[in-house]
Amino acid sequence: MSDVTRILNAIERGDAKATDELLPLVYEELRLLAAQKLSLEPPGQTLQATALVHEAYLRLVGHEGHGWDSKGHFFKAAAEAMRRILIDNARRKKSLKRGAGRRPVDLEEFPAADDASQAQEILALDEALAKLARQDPLKADLVKLRYFAGLTIEQAAQALGISHATAERGWDYARAWLRVELGQIDGL
Repeated sequence: MSDVTRILNAIERGDAKATDELLPLVYEELRLLAAQKLSLEPPGQTLQATALVHEAYLRLVGHEGHGWDSKGHFFKAAAEAMRRILIDNARRKKSLKRGAGRRPVDLEEFPAADDASQAQEILALDEALAKLARQDPLKADLVKLRYFAGLTIEQAAQALGISHATAERGWDYARAWLRVELGQIDGL
């Protein structure tokens, strides 16, 4: 049993001190995954990897009944938390209250990529993932781990408890399915 799994079990039993032990063990790995994901976002992104990790971590340990049984299960939950944060951020950017896609333009420079279209793309992907999850939850989880958490095929396979070959086939299928469902999306 790994240290992370041991600590996750202690958290599940209600050991408040174990929560303090978990973050140092997983922080750097989560931060690297968040940085990989955010590197795919357009220039001018206001959400930083550190903030994404902190928000995801707070969501993970801040509610009752999380019940992680392994390191892979924890990272699957972390990927889901990061996905939800990025989607909430995209919705916020798209809302009228926040300018509905209008962005400041520096008259001295060519304008940056359109945040509204990026937000729309993430929301469309979220809807398609919900549809895929109804048909095949494992493949939807694989996409979440790969696209939103930035895990490699090997890391995602380990987190899901499946073989590398099964993960490769699932990833190929999910990408093709999403391309048909949405049209081409960068990064998939």
